This record gives sequence, structure tokens and C-alpha cells, in this order.
Amino acid sequence: MKLDTLRDLLVAELKDIYSAENQILKALPKMAGAATSTQLKTAFETHLKETEGQVKRLEQVFEKLGRSPSGKTCKAMQGLVEEGNELLKEDADPEVLDAALIAAAQKVEHYEIASYGTVRTYAAQLGDADICALLQQTLDEEGATDKKLTQLAEGCVNLAAAA
Repeated sequence: MKLDTLRDLLVAELKDIYSAENQILKALPKMAGAATSTQLKTAFETHLKETEGQVKRLEQVFEKLGRSPSGKTCKAMQGLVEEGNELLKEDADPEVLDAALIAAAQKVEHYEIASYGTVRTYAAQLGDADICALLQQTLDEEGATDKKLTQLAEGCVNLAAAA
């Protein structure tokens, strides 16, 4: 893809995020299935539903841009998902695995927060208020998920792993 303008870069980054979100849709059920903490399992299941909505929101963004969301694979998310899959193969104490699952999920959330913050800023600079609002909504959800994971880690999960 040729990147001559900020709009070209916006589209390229959005394609990357679209790929990332679709990879996450496949990974979250595995993470929920591996979690032993009921609260963590629920958090993963809730985020799965949110992610489905985020993909739909991205599709709205692409429709507004008159572009297709396909054509790019997010290699960063591939790596993060691969790390998570390796984690699931470890011979880990269930409580320790829960703590590790939170760490893996937060790596994903931080990547998404950085990505959505970037494209939201591009859209704002290009004067695309509707697109900016859609991306901000997802950015807010990703931040809330990260905070929820931190609360679970600092609350029950890491304490159980330390016991």
C-alpha cells in the first residue's frame, strides 16, 4: 500500500487494527476457557462481546471511508496471540495461570490503546468527526478493560497466585 497522505496512513493503520481485533475474537474464548477465576472468565467473556462491537464499529469506519477493511495482517497481534497460546500449554498452577492470562491480556490491551489513540488522532486531524467519535468509543472501552484487568490482578487473582 502506498502511503502518500495521512489518510492513506489512517486506512493502513485501521486495516492493521481490524486484523488485530479479528485475531482477538479467536483468542478470547480460549483465554476464558483457561481462566479458573470466575471474575476473570467473566471479564474475558464480556470483552469478547465488546470486541464483536468494536469490529462492527471498524466496519462502519471503513464504510464511511469507502474502503475495504481487508488486506493486512497485524503481525504484532499474531505475536501476542502466539505468546498467549504458548502460555496455555505451560504446566502452571491454575491461580498462577490466571495471573499470567491477565498479563497477556494487558499486553493486548496496551497495543490496542496505542493503536486506537493513534488512528483517533489521525481522524481528528483530518476533520473526520464521525470517525473520530467511533474510534474514541472503542478507545474508551479498551481503557476500561485494561483498568478492570488491573483491578482483578491487584484484587483476587495475584493474591491467589502468591498464596
